[in-house]
Amino acid sequence: MRRRKNIAGLSLVELVVAFTILLLLTSMAVPLARTRVRRDKERELRFALREMRMAIDKYKDACDQGTFGPAKMDTECFPETLEQLVEGATVANDANGKKIKFLRRIPKDPMTGMTDWGFRNMKDDPKSLSWGGQHVFDVYTKSYEKARDGTSYSDW
Repeated sequence: MRRRKNIAGLSLVELVVAFTILLLLTSMAVPLARTRVRRDKERELRFALREMRMAIDKYKDACDQGTFGPAKMDTECFPETLEQLVEGATVANDANGKKIKFLRRIPKDPMTGMTDWGFRNMKDDPKSLSWGGQHVFDVYTKSYEKARDGTSYSDW
């Protein structure tokens, strides 16, 4: 029999070496990808919290200026719910019933994947995970996970 000089293909040893190299590269890339995803979620969480807290502060400022008329009892000029920031608050003494909106929508919590946020009011303990219900002074994520620096996401 004649041997061919231009035989193409890989030997078994070459295949094993190639797959071993691919396995090593993949095992190094997966933790980097997970870190990247977590960092992106943390960035989204910070943005969502900042957006809602700014809307709460703008509502408080407008209420303190008397834009909505006299404040309801026990609200201390804070919104009662986040939905109130989306639906808008009616301006007092406006014949057309004009509303001022502070949020376009309630942002999705990137840690839980839902729009269900935790609330605190002025009388609640800053570390409390329960809400008194009178008004919304602050928001936090309901995720029990911890950040890379060891702090709980609900403390952000």
